[in-house]
Formats: sequence, C-alpha cells, structure tokens
Amino acid sequence: MTENTLDTIHINFDSGALWTMNIVLAFVMFGIALEISVADFKFLWRRPKAILVGVLSQFLVLPIITFLLVLFIKPIPSIALGMFMVAACPGGNISNFISHLAKGNAALSVCLTAIATLLAVILTPLNFQFWGSLYGPTATLLQEVAISPLDMIQLVALLLGVPLVLGMWVNHIKPILALRMAKIFKVVSLLFFILLVFLALFNNRIIFMEYIFYVFWIVLIHNLLAFTTGFSLAKLFGLSSENTKSITIETGIQNSGLGLLLIFTFFDGLGGMALLAAFWGIWHIVSGLLLASVWGFKPVKNEKVA
Repeated sequence: MTENTLDTIHINFDSGALWTMNIVLAFVMFGIALEISVADFKFLWRRPKAILVGVLSQFLVLPIITFLLVLFIKPIPSIALGMFMVAACPGGNISNFISHLAKGNAALSVCLTAIATLLAVILTPLNFQFWGSLYGPTATLLQEVAISPLDMIQLVALLLGVPLVLGMWVNHIKPILALRMAKIFKVVSLLFFILLVFLALFNNRIIFMEYIFYVFWIVLIHNLLAFTTGFSLAKLFGLSSENTKSITIETGIQNSGLGLLLIFTFFDGLGGMALLAAFWGIWHIVSGLLLASVWGFKPVKNEKVA
C-alpha cells in the first residue's frame, strides 16, 4: 500500500442511499429524544459536576488526546481526518443502552446525550475544523475540499437539533405514547442504519478488505484511549462509580454514524475517513458491550454520589 493511495480513494455511496442515511439518522435521534424530557435537564442543576466533566471529556479532552495520537502515530492524512471527525462527534446512539447494561447512572447518560446533542450542532463542526486545520497533512486536505463550517453546522442542526426538539415535544405532550414509540424507533432505525453502513462496506468490500488491517489497529487504540479518557477524567474529579461508568461510555461510544454522513456529504466518501468512521461504528458497539458485560456483572457498591 502506498502512503497516499487511501487518500485518493472514494467510497461508492449514491445520492439515494445518502438521503436514506440522512432520514434514518434523523429517526434514530428522534427515537432517542422520545425518552428525553425537560425534567432530565434538571439533573444538570442537581449534579452539575458530573455533567461538566462529561461535556469536557467529550468535546475538549478527547479531541486533544486524538490530536496527540495523530502526532504520535502519523497515519495517512485521510485516516487522521477521520479520527478528528469521530472525536468531534457527540456520544453514540447506543450509549444510553450500554450505560444501563454497565449499571452506570442512566439519568446522567440521558442528560449527557441531550446536552451533547445540542452542543454538537456548533461544537462538532468547529472542533473538526480546528483540529483538522492544526495538523499540516489534514489541513491540506481541508483546503482542497474547502468546507464551510456554517454549511456543516446547518446540516448537523437539521440532523440532530430538529429531531431532538420534536422528540422532546412528543414526550412532553404524550409521555406514555413517547415511551412506547421510543422502543420501536430506537431499535428499528438503529438496525436500519447499521444495515446501511454494512451495505456501504459490502459495495466497497475490495477496498475495505485491502485496508482493514491498517484501519483496525488505529480504531482499537483510538477507541481504547477514548474510554480511558472518560474513565480517567471522572476519577480525577472524584466522581462515583456509577457516574464514572456513564462518562466513560459516553466518551468511548461516539456517534460515528453522524461522522460517516458528514464524510459522504462534504468529502464525497473520502476513503480513509469513510473506512475509519465505518469501522469505528462497528467496533464501538463490540467494545462497549464487552465493557458493559464486565461492569454489569460486578456488584454495585453503595457510595456517595458525586
């Protein structure tokens, strides 16, 4: 494999499939929002320390750690740009479910999902642009594509902000119906989204199989560092075991589906970026469930909540 080969490859994903992915991701977010109420945000005032640590972990420390990892391993530019994209995204679609399995703080997880989704409208595009521009090889790619952060903000707002508001509105006026709908929406839309990702990979399986081992170890290290970042920061601030689990999971389970959609929209499915985000989307489910199974079997200690 020559160094720049993957930087010039574009994953084949037609406009029809891209629009379908847009709609499905919006439905995934709507399904999540159906379980979020205004009352959940009161958690912010009751436990501001845990919320602030979670937000800090996702939107500041993880991008910094990602930047340092890129400087250390020096991946090819399109892979590095994919890493910056994943690190800039909010928590993933299944973080609440995994946090529940791990016996984490479910209320904190839901609150973090809601707040991170709102903040992501602005912070995801800005974080990606900032860190991508700070590293020379990726800065060159960004100049070639000439992305407008405002365009990305508008798309993220449409994909995350609108479904969040609509879902919370349904929860407010019809809470019982919202909870029933959420069970269907979250499962069906998430499965459909995963199917689309697998379809994209299958249609480009020759490229995927050729570079999988190059991408594999980078995703493993990056994902492990993401979990470690959340865990370490929570421990540093003296948070409880339950809150530490939730923050660890929220940091390690990134919304790579959003990242993948932004890559197809603004980068025309740039090879390294698309493969990294797609594989992250598969791997973080596996790693998250493994972590949850370990933590879920451990008895929960009675301790002061922080």
